[in-house]
Parts: sequence; structure tokens; C-alpha cells
Amino acid sequence: MTAAIASRPAPGQTAADLVTIDNIRAAAARIAPYAIRTPLIESPRLNDWLGFRLLVKAECLQHTGSFKLRGALNTIMSLDDSVTDVVAYSSGNHAQAVARAASLRGMRAVIVMPEDAPAMKIEGTKSYGAEVVTYDRYNESREEIGGTIATERGADLIAPFEDVRVMCGQGTIGLEIAEQCAEMNIQPDHVISCCGGGGLIAGVSVATRALLPNAKIWAAEPADFDDTIRSLASGQIERVDPSHRSICDAVVTPAPGEMTFSINRTTLSGGFGVSDDLVLRVMATAFKHLKIVVEPGGAVALAAALDGRLPTGTNCAVAVVSGGNVDEEMFSRALAAGPLV
Repeated sequence: MTAAIASRPAPGQTAADLVTIDNIRAAAARIAPYAIRTPLIESPRLNDWLGFRLLVKAECLQHTGSFKLRGALNTIMSLDDSVTDVVAYSSGNHAQAVARAASLRGMRAVIVMPEDAPAMKIEGTKSYGAEVVTYDRYNESREEIGGTIATERGADLIAPFEDVRVMCGQGTIGLEIAEQCAEMNIQPDHVISCCGGGGLIAGVSVATRALLPNAKIWAAEPADFDDTIRSLASGQIERVDPSHRSICDAVVTPAPGEMTFSINRTTLSGGFGVSDDLVLRVMATAFKHLKIVVEPGGAVALAAALDGRLPTGTNCAVAVVSGGNVDEEMFSRALAAGPLV
């Protein structure tokens, strides 16, 4: 294994000093034996309907069913051999990713998950050998619970987005998008990614700006969880009303991370909020036209692209479909809602 990598910048450094294209390339090499290079897929019928070419980065086809494996792998594969235990907190996708990555190194993993997390995600996390501790997401702090467990067990705490190792791992998606576009002789005008805490889009935006400098990068969020969009507008971190709810469990964070926002405020062009009703119809659209199963949180970037949110004159856009871990009941709701076209 490579030498241990710090999770946060040292005094005098910023997150941008560490989340760089060189460190993203190093992450790609580190995770290559364990992760899939997911495809860029498209539907000619959707392209005709939209009036521009839409490429979909299908991270729902990644091991564990989401992009989160990349950040978890980059982190865990860079830990010192003396580390035997890891702790993470997550609504499900980061949970499964950390559990899987820990199992590959023979480490013990404890995952703090909301009690209302989709059953598929809890089951998947346990299937990789992790111990699951549940909590009430509306009345308890997962950060406090995870921190306490980490202290008690002497474990390495792996945050879902406020960790430069995680951000660099997620940035490998942007690296692959640039490589695949080059192979297809395409120069996309826009790249859209979902945004919860901001770790995925921070890594993707750094790689995109380095390799596709003419492409604009946009955040997509549930309409009632548009904290990053509002933060970009105000220039400071904004929070979500705690009474708000969304079916997009994977991206319902209370506020952007300090490190992630320090990057995203300089790399993003803006963002789009999408409704839960639209997300359900986009899930059905993806199933019909792209032949992929997408979870609600994983569909928000595609929803923004299909809802005509991109600027007039777009020729080509890339949307990251970030995950496919959806329960049968929720997917049935999406199919019942019906596709957009």
C-alpha cells in the first residue's frame, strides 16, 4: 500500500492545494484494481428530443452501485498497515463503499446509518461484513456518534465528503469523463453532477477544469435541499430547513462541507434544483431509454439535463448518474410515474 495520506490540509494549506489533478491521477492508479471504469452512454431518441447530445456517466454500474466506492477505496488503500478499524457515517452509498473497501484490506468497519435509510442500503452494508449502528437523522448527530465510536475503538474515521482523500477518489470520475470524451473526439459544453455535501462535484470539477477547461460545471440538488446553489449565490455556506424532506436520500445533507465549498465556490457555474416528482419520472426515463436502474439521488443531474435547465445553444452535455441503489417500492413508484418521453 502507498504511504498514508492526510484527510485534511495542514496549517497554511487549503483543500485546493491537495485536491489537484495530479492527486486525482494518483487516486485513479490506486483504485484501478478494484473499481470499474464506468461507461458514457447515450440514447439517440433522447438526444433528438433534447436537441443536443447528452452523455450519461453511469456510476450506477460501479461496484456497490454508486460512485462512493472510488473515494472509499482511495482512502482505505492509502491507510497505514497499522490501521485495523474504520468508522463511517452515511445514508447508504458511502456506507456500502467503506464496508466493501475495508473488507478488501481485511479491516473491521462500523457504519453509522439513519434508521430510515433504504433497506437495500442497510442490507448491502451488512453483506460486506460491516457492523451497522442506526440513528435518528432528524434528532441525532451522525458526526458525534461516529466520532465517539472512532475514539472508543481507536478507528480511522472516514467522512463521506469532508476528506481530501475522498474528494480525490471521486474526482476520478471527472478524469474518466475527459478521457472518454477525448476517445470519442467530443468537447462537452457542460458537465452536471449531483451535489449533497459536495465531495463528488468538488473532485469532478477539479478534474474537469484541468482537462476540459471550456466546459461549465453545474450542481444538481433536490429543490428543498438546494444549499449549495444558495451558497454559491450568497458566497457563504447556507443551510437547509430541517423540516424539509426528499426521496433523494443520498444527497440530503444539511449544508455544504467547508472544504468542499471552498473548492466548489471557485469551480462551479451554478446549479439547478429539481423536484421529487421530476426525479421519479427521470428514473423511469432512464430505465426506458438508457436501460439503467437509477436511485432518486442518483437521478438529479440527469433530471436537470432532461428538464431543459442548460443554457440555450448547448451542443453536448455530460450528466453523472451517481447511483442505482433503489428499493423495489421506490422504483415501482418511478415506473408508475412514467417516463418523460
